[in-house]
Amino acid sequence: MSDSVLDPTLSFIENPSTSSNGRDDVDSLPGSLDSDSDGSSDYSDAEREWRESLQQLELLLSMVVVPYLGKYVGRKCAYWGWAKFMRWKYPVEIVVTSKTASIGAGAVAALAPL
Repeated sequence: MSDSVLDPTLSFIENPSTSSNGRDDVDSLPGSLDSDSDGSSDYSDAEREWRESLQQLELLLSMVVVPYLGKYVGRKCAYWGWAKFMRWKYPVEIVVTSKTASIGAGAVAALAPL
């Protein structure tokens, strides 16, 4: 399972090594661009690291942030919908006049099955 998660071919970010016309485009350019120069190797290393960091961010978003955000939003929607349904089905307004009496009644109700 972890191999399929970390597979770079499944990423939304286009990998230049898997591109079909990546090297052909470079070969068709004038000879002033040389891939053996020191500057281009540093650039390609930096670009590779940049793409790796983007893939790591993509994994972080898809594995951690999106599920927790979905869980939070789903629960908020469920609570809102349930409250709307209960107010529609049972239109009763509950007013608590004494906090101590409310806590005592809750304690008695909780201990009743014992």
